[in-house]
Amino acid sequence: MSRVLFLIIVGFGGAAILLSLGVWQMQRLAWKEALIADINTRILADPVTLPAQPDPQTDAFLPVTVTGAFDGDTLRVLVSQKEVGAGYRLITAMETVNDRILVDRGFVAVDDKGVATPEGLVTVTGNLHWPQETDQFTPEADFDLNIWFARDVDDLAAALAAEPILVVARDLSVPDSVVTPLPVDTSRIPNDHLNYAITWFSLAAIWLAMSILFMRRRRGAKLES
Repeated sequence: MSRVLFLIIVGFGGAAILLSLGVWQMQRLAWKEALIADINTRILADPVTLPAQPDPQTDAFLPVTVTGAFDGDTLRVLVSQKEVGAGYRLITAMETVNDRILVDRGFVAVDDKGVATPEGLVTVTGNLHWPQETDQFTPEADFDLNIWFARDVDDLAAALAAEPILVVARDLSVPDSVVTPLPVDTSRIPNDHLNYAITWFSLAAIWLAMSILFMRRRRGAKLES
């Protein structure tokens, strides 16, 4: 009797644990969807003037409009685009009335050489962004070839003698050669919680089915003996 009770506890207890993990992932899914919806709302809000001292926490994704002149060198951050292939994000310093900031002008293919920088006053509409793209495996920038592997705002700002403020362009008031804007969006925010939940629920069903099958076979073997 004690062995049967043990099998029941293992079978139904294990299934309960797996089910609880699935429920937890569904809760995480609801949280992540709400977070993404909130970020989308912030991204698509009406643009405002650049705050005097933007904060990476409270002003993340804030839509802004800035006017100034592009100045200095352009840094190239290696990225890849679907159906296009490898290319670079172009990060250029902009002198505004009050600050020298960074502008992510957008994407150019690797083969595009000598991309011109717009001259004169330019109005940029975009979003403030402090992307978290670096980890322990991110290579150091190749300064000789001007190739960077992540948008680390502090490092980019130091290289261009600018404030650590990055505006990712959505629209420019003047044509920007062959540069294609890559506006801020939520497509790269991972949201695999539904897949995880399905996995846990499936494992719970398999665990329960195998436990019931094992107990039935054991009972049948006892009846035959």
